[in-house]
Amino acid sequence: MDFGSFETLTIETSDGVATITINRPEALNALSQKVVEELARVCEVLNNVGGSGLANDPAGAATDDGAWQVRGVILTGAGGKAFVAGADIREMTAMNLDEGEFYARSMHTITLALEALPVPVIACVDGYALGGGCELALAADFIYASERAQFGQPEVNLGLVPGFGGSVRLQQRVGLGVARELIYTGRRIDAHEAHRLGLVNRVLPTREELLAAAAETIREIATKAPTAVALAKRSINEATGRPTAEGLDAEARAFRAAFSTEDMREGTDAFVNKRQAVFPGR
Repeated sequence: MDFGSFETLTIETSDGVATITINRPEALNALSQKVVEELARVCEVLNNVGGSGLANDPAGAATDDGAWQVRGVILTGAGGKAFVAGADIREMTAMNLDEGEFYARSMHTITLALEALPVPVIACVDGYALGGGCELALAADFIYASERAQFGQPEVNLGLVPGFGGSVRLQQRVGLGVARELIYTGRRIDAHEAHRLGLVNRVLPTREELLAAAAETIREIATKAPTAVALAKRSINEATGRPTAEGLDAEARAFRAAFSTEDMREGTDAFVNKRQAVFPGR
């Protein structure tokens, strides 16, 4: 899978894991307009990870050569001090109203694209994940954090409000009351408090253990039917925030779609005949 070259990102692939590192350590990996542009390009490539059109129709994945080369994505930041410290405030000071809105909507496009990917995305937070950094992490399927991670939505300290999805996704993770408190106060929380609140799935002692744990989780998921994982992710996303009946309808559609896949036929046959399934990924 060819990602191309980038100025602000590094991308490594190994054993089906694509690790995307935001590489602006001198600016604590702040989300400059260049970072936003390059993240959008990466998402376009990853959108076809399982074959043409998979994000829209996991059950109809194409059999293109190279399909499912990537089975999961790790998103992290370089330098050891920050995952992403936030938006690029220096750039923002020169923006007018229209440019500010465009900046926010560009990040909305990226976070929605990460949620729509047919493979899991794990944000590995080592250091600061503040403002836009916290919001970027929230777009991942789940978050792993190191002991020194810190989270927060401090926009009110700058006369701003969350602009990259924090007012929506934070309450989905930690509940409405806690989200309001964190956003209104701009308070930072450490990794263990974030874990207690449900924002973080796991806390690991070091960056090395953090990245290793995320890669291990993706390798575990990679043993499952890829079309089923993609359909499960789509079903969960569609059900989030909807009334129960609408969420169940989304689940039923995904369940129906699974019946059209070769993965389902292989998985059920392997179970009945007590053998190891070999999923074709379609």
